[in-house]
Amino acid sequence: MQKNQVRKAVIPVAGFGTRLFPATKVVKKELFPIIDRDGRAKPVIIAIIEEAISSGITEVGIVVQPDDQEVFVDLLKSPPKKELFDKLSLQNKEYSRYLEDLGSKVTILLQEEQLGYGHAVFCAKDWVQDEPFLLMLGDHVYASDIEKSCASQLLDVYKQVNQSVVSLTTKPAEILHTAGCVTGVWQELNSILEVTQLYEKPTIEYAQQHLRVEGMAENEFLCIFGLYLLTPKIFDFLAERINQNFRERGEFQLTSSLDRLCQEEGMTGYIVKGKCFDTGLPDTYRQTMIDFKNF
Repeated sequence: MQKNQVRKAVIPVAGFGTRLFPATKVVKKELFPIIDRDGRAKPVIIAIIEEAISSGITEVGIVVQPDDQEVFVDLLKSPPKKELFDKLSLQNKEYSRYLEDLGSKVTILLQEEQLGYGHAVFCAKDWVQDEPFLLMLGDHVYASDIEKSCASQLLDVYKQVNQSVVSLTTKPAEILHTAGCVTGVWQELNSILEVTQLYEKPTIEYAQQHLRVEGMAENEFLCIFGLYLLTPKIFDFLAERINQNFRERGEFQLTSSLDRLCQEEGMTGYIVKGKCFDTGLPDTYRQTMIDFKNF
């Protein structure tokens, strides 16, 4: 296999979804519906898987809690009962078969304990093995401004640079406390960055002192868009933190291991030509329902 060939995507969906409580008490946030451009109501997770497959990914690993395994298997691996299938329109019958085909590309992976996002990513180690992989958030959907999908853009950059790539977008200072932030040196102005530091949810003061990027407005910073193309070396740094019980905010996080990966192997940042829609908060989910199908 070529070093820069990417076949697998990982989507951690094992979190509880506390910010969407009490709806998440009965429905996983990754199963919340959105309306796509065709007017079809689909679970968020389907749109994310479609983003991966459309970029050339051939295998998708979904990291779930054991208690949630059955619902994801039912969605992705089991057709409707015959009496229900027969009631579907011809178009929906075709879509049901399409879902089965999509599900054949999906492997369900288990996170036995909910110990943080970094730990959830680590639970995909044995499935990913020694390959680069696309990492996607379970509560973000994407719409490209150009012909290539957002994930495809990231894969193209990886083929050029042969090192981990983090997707980026510009955000104002006042929302930095909700996002991962990076700094670095432009390789192509306003497009490709040599990343020198990643930092999770910085204060405005820290960002202004340490995370400025040349040429950007004083109150604007580069934040993570929600897609990563990572080398398998990330699992070594996650394992190190888990073995040392090194927790941040009580959990095993990803960003500090990404920063280690950046220092050890180098990392490229890419400003995605597109928009990321967050479905993990009430206000942003509501706006996604309005905007996504029209983008």
